[in-house]
Amino acid sequence: MRKRLKWLVPIIVLAALAGTFIVYTGDYYRADDAALRALESFGGVRVMRTGYGYRFDGPSEDAALVFYPGGKVEAEAYAPFLRRLAASGVDVCLVRMPFRLALFAIDSADAVMAQHDYPRWYVGGHSLGGAMAAAYAARHGDALAGVVLCAAYPIGALDQHMTEICVYGSEDGVLDPKRLEASRAYAPETCFEHVIEGGNHAGFGNYGAQKGDGIARISAEDQQRAAAAYIISHIGA
Repeated sequence: MRKRLKWLVPIIVLAALAGTFIVYTGDYYRADDAALRALESFGGVRVMRTGYGYRFDGPSEDAALVFYPGGKVEAEAYAPFLRRLAASGVDVCLVRMPFRLALFAIDSADAVMAQHDYPRWYVGGHSLGGAMAAAYAARHGDALAGVVLCAAYPIGALDQHMTEICVYGSEDGVLDPKRLEASRAYAPETCFEHVIEGGNHAGFGNYGAQKGDGIARISAEDQQRAAAAYIISHIGA
């Protein structure tokens, strides 16, 4: 009986942990109807389903961005924002993460960049996705032109040749301002930081309100328009 209990207890513990994980990851932010419509090809941007997620192919043949979604956010929620970037001058490869957590696939950019041929590559993302993209960039600086961080910050030193672009909303209630301040020590010499007045944390995607976030004073569409314009204005710097 004791031998049975010896094996039974860890099995029960593992089952409980697995159940907790399934419940945790199963509760996520879903893309709204506008985001799903943005996955169609129109307006000079072709959207293609790929093995890693989606490719937003606009007029650019010079630069591309590998984009990691925020934690527990459906990747498709970023389609309107990424479509806007692609239409403005940088193609985007959107990565669908396992369990919707970039923490489990930090090196996803490797496979993406191996599939496409662009002279300049950037990695970036939103929130947790941005932090994980920055972690990837810190280890692969020789292959990248820079990082694009939306409501995110680097967690390790970036190569000095790279360009860092950091944008976030003035009403962001999720981004930790102390960690953002501390992260500036990791920034390369060429670093652009911009606050979108009235924007919040969730406004980079189309997935509704996020727990703990501030109340936006502008629409998600306006926030994404402002963010895209700022990013494109510096993407080649």
